Amino acid sequence: MSVHVIGAGVAGLAAACQLTEAGHHVILFEAAKTAGGRARSHYDNVLGCRIDNGNHLLLSGNISTLSYLHRIGAKRSLTGPAGPVFPFHDLRTGEDWTLRLNQGSFPWWLFSRRHRVPGTRLHHYLGLLKIRKAKPADLVAPLLAGTGPLYTQLLELLAVSALNTSPHVAAAAALRSVFEETLELGGYATIPRYARIGLSETFVDPALDWLRQHGADIRLGERVTEISPGQATVLAVPPWAAAELVPGLLVPNEFESIYNLHFKYALPPGEAGFWGFIGGMTEWVFAHSNVLSVTISAASRYADMSPEDIAAKVWSEIASAFSLSPEIPIYRAIWEKRATMLATPAQMARRPKTRTANPNLMLAGDWTDTGLPATIEGAIRSGNAAALALMSNFNS
Repeated sequence: MSVHVIGAGVAGLAAACQLTEAGHHVILFEAAKTAGGRARSHYDNVLGCRIDNGNHLLLSGNISTLSYLHRIGAKRSLTGPAGPVFPFHDLRTGEDWTLRLNQGSFPWWLFSRRHRVPGTRLHHYLGLLKIRKAKPADLVAPLLAGTGPLYTQLLELLAVSALNTSPHVAAAAALRSVFEETLELGGYATIPRYARIGLSETFVDPALDWLRQHGADIRLGERVTEISPGQATVLAVPPWAAAELVPGLLVPNEFESIYNLHFKYALPPGEAGFWGFIGGMTEWVFAHSNVLSVTISAASRYADMSPEDIAAKVWSEIASAFSLSPEIPIYRAIWEKRATMLATPAQMARRPKTRTANPNLMLAGDWTDTGLPATIEGAIRSGNAAALALMSNFNS
């Protein structure tokens, strides 16, 4: 059976691989000249090296992502610490501390003052139980603010990073799904992982090579402007593009940005290779071989600031944390204006299911109703679901 997959982001690549492995002939279309969507790498002339368009921190509980990487032979392209450790720097106090979870499912780490969040006691963690009962209209901040220092020193940062939405307006149910598949399962599901070299080298290039080796037809730089009703198709494009191709399709229509800064500076990676920052503009810092990469989620709040002012503020925080020179290195700023859908209750309710009114057309993308927020894990899961839904039609 010949199947068209429209869109070569991570969701489309996952769908194409799933269908190809099942023996179907896939024709993969991508309007851009390069694949990968929002998870790609490119050579930057200013920095003189390859950089990613953003940073993506995975966890060992992201089983769909790990299965995808295993299929395309790229699982070893990930790196990270040996265990579930998360180093942080508090810009308000100058304190460095590390959250250390034990590997097993029972959270023994909660009983060690050295391993849990500074200033927290056991009763603060009981507040996490509220997230299990989160209703569709519940918001993260009002639901979890009662956890005291656990919220201000950890959960607030985790929420804005996972949902790319301010916790004051973000749907708590979206965060619950993340906790259910990682933190609640224990440390073995919460080991950090990230691309050793680059996003393209991990998620994109190995998939394209694998697809070509298995007979798929890849057409980069070829935009699809119309969908044939009788053609088996996985539509894995951004929501605004999907709405144009499928009239009447309800999709998320409000989005949030992510700001990334890449400084030409080599910093020893420390225990984990990354740090979370509390109390400032900087949120996550990744130490690559010759570049320090910074990610700021829900970045629309800084839309009135110039790139120069943002870079100066971020570097002053990094320099303070690591005792570096205040002189700003050469840098590249990348602002993804529509990085993800806004994870508010209203926007979550606009997420479409995999199946459409046309039995030959399935939807994929992190903006579809995956049960997860707009993450790489959600995107890959959506591609798998779309492929499986089409194949179930073939077999019926």
